[in-house]
Amino acid sequence: MAVLEIFAILAIIAVGIFFLSGIRIVQPTYRGVIERLGKYNRFLSVGFNWIVPVIERSKYRNITERMTNIASQEIITKDNLNAKVELVVYHKVKSDEDSVKKSYYEVEDYKTQIIMLAQTTARNVIGNMKFTEVNSQRAMLNKLLAETIDKEIENWGLKVVRVELKDITPPQAVQETMNNIIQAQNAKDAAIDFATAVETKADGARRAAIKEADGIKQANILKAEGEAQAIQLVNEAAEKYFIGNAQKLRQIEMVEKSLKDNAKIVITKDGINPNILIGDLPIGSKPEKVVLSH
Repeated sequence: MAVLEIFAILAIIAVGIFFLSGIRIVQPTYRGVIERLGKYNRFLSVGFNWIVPVIERSKYRNITERMTNIASQEIITKDNLNAKVELVVYHKVKSDEDSVKKSYYEVEDYKTQIIMLAQTTARNVIGNMKFTEVNSQRAMLNKLLAETIDKEIENWGLKVVRVELKDITPPQAVQETMNNIIQAQNAKDAAIDFATAVETKADGARRAAIKEADGIKQANILKAEGEAQAIQLVNEAAEKYFIGNAQKLRQIEMVEKSLKDNAKIVITKDGINPNILIGDLPIGSKPEKVVLSH
């Protein structure tokens, strides 16, 4: 009885070890395959998986983006310049089952293969471009390299995320010439900026002078309008209030003048009439007062 119990306990332990040894926990950043007796059997997905120990084996692929540095190489451009080019390729294994299978069974070592492919592609693409085009159109070149490499590695279950032209170095003589051109261009740009600044300053001064002149003009107009209005008010007041008084003033002035000349005048109820002398009064007229000169 004791032997059977021991045997049962051992059996349970063996089964437990067998079960535990077959557990595979896959993280979200990984995918994999399960091979049975060396042949693909099924896909190893995220989470809990169990394989049959001994007869089954699991393999894993990291599906996150990876960076592969393509070492510097010399490439002859279309204008026969021997330039040194260094690339960086960002790629990843696609997460679907078919792509993971291809990354195992369609290519032996995709990490090494992608370096060789990138170098070959760079020679073919950059070799058909002039150096100035390569140096000035990097965005276009990066896109072209990425599309070309991506087509080649599609059968490997990989995807090129992007390609970056890390560095391109021309021959020393060309580099010196380019530096001189850049310095001349910078000097030209600085001169243009200075001339623009001077022109802007002059334009500002001109605008300020115009505004000042406009201000003076408006002030003079307002002053003239004010004076005209004042004259108009004086004229209106004179026409309204001064006409009758002017007549009386004229009569007083004439009386004063007549007295100075010893003339005789008559003041009637209608006012002073210097043209009527006492001797010339009509018959029957009766002046109110008679003023004689002295």
